[in-house]
Amino acid sequence: MDFIIEKMLGFALVLTRLSAFVIMLPVFNWKIIPVRIKIAMTILLSIFFSMIFPFNIDTKSIPPLEAMLMMINEAIYGLALGLVINIVFSTVRFAGNIVERQMGLGIIQAINPMTGKRARALATLWEVIFIMLFLAANGHHLFLLVISRSYDTFPAGTIPTIPALLEGVTKSGSIMFIAGLRIAAPILAAFILMTIVLAILARIVPEMNILFISLTIRTGLGLLMAVIFLPFINTFVGEFADWMGKILPL
Repeated sequence: MDFIIEKMLGFALVLTRLSAFVIMLPVFNWKIIPVRIKIAMTILLSIFFSMIFPFNIDTKSIPPLEAMLMMINEAIYGLALGLVINIVFSTVRFAGNIVERQMGLGIIQAINPMTGKRARALATLWEVIFIMLFLAANGHHLFLLVISRSYDTFPAGTIPTIPALLEGVTKSGSIMFIAGLRIAAPILAAFILMTIVLAILARIVPEMNILFISLTIRTGLGLLMAVIFLPFINTFVGEFADWMGKILPL
């Protein structure tokens, strides 16, 4: 009986961390993926990891209240891991939002078929392309590696350090802003150059309606630069794995 209780408690702790991780994880938390598939995937992975990483705490000395606190700690740790990945994963979408604002399309929104939420068209396009490249490069294996390394650092039942979790979340936010601006920098430079050219034209030809012309040029320039930039999204896929190794609390 003690053996069964130990296995069940260990499985419950693993299931709690994995469930919280999958809830925050990009791609796997989309609404288009059926809930039954998410539940089945989480349970199968929990069985797998609970067999690989055994529960080494004496269950006889664990009161029910302490077991509940252990599950809460597992949920917090899983949420923190998934949140860090989700924030860094949204870098491409953040860059797309910056470019669309420069194009004057900030108020135009459409329904994102993956999440079911309103999103900007260009940002959604970039995100879809990035996700396709990420999955084509077996990026989903990175998620399994992250959860595997988390059990090496903090086995089931141990309490993760809160400062490490906060530092990981803070760094992920900083990386999202810095990387998003770096991705959008060439396109922003093109818009600055266009603004300078239009300012010169406004001084040379005062009769020209610069405002009307700039709206068309901004949209065309933004679309042209977005198409030119698409091949460079693939470079961000490789950097994504490096960032995960540096900022995740593992």
